[in-house]
Amino acid sequence: TCTLRGCCWSPESNTSVPWCFFSSNHGYKVDGSIRSTEAGFETTLTRLPSPSFFGNDINIVLLTGEYQTPNRFRFKITDPKTHRFEVPHEHVRSFTGSTASNLNYKVDV
Repeated sequence: TCTLRGCCWSPESNTSVPWCFFSSNHGYKVDGSIRSTEAGFETTLTRLPSPSFFGNDINIVLLTGEYQTPNRFRFKITDPKTHRFEVPHEHVRSFTGSTASNLNYKVDV
């Protein structure tokens, strides 16, 4: 069963499967190619025509992914056209390494 805002509800006995999810025609889709970077990848995402939770959605965003360590993946979603304030944090610095190997996770975009 899906609501007007696109959230679907399907109780499962398997606890590793989320009960609430969005259908594949909701959210964003990859627009173009996935480009490799020194630490991971980046790609442009385009908003699908679907209901909005908060309004004022950004139609085109940049997804940046970094394979920082075998146990840590970092992703960041930004507006490529408008710089926005980001809260500074003393422990969160730019990653300067290269792509980690022997990953304990898999990322599908």
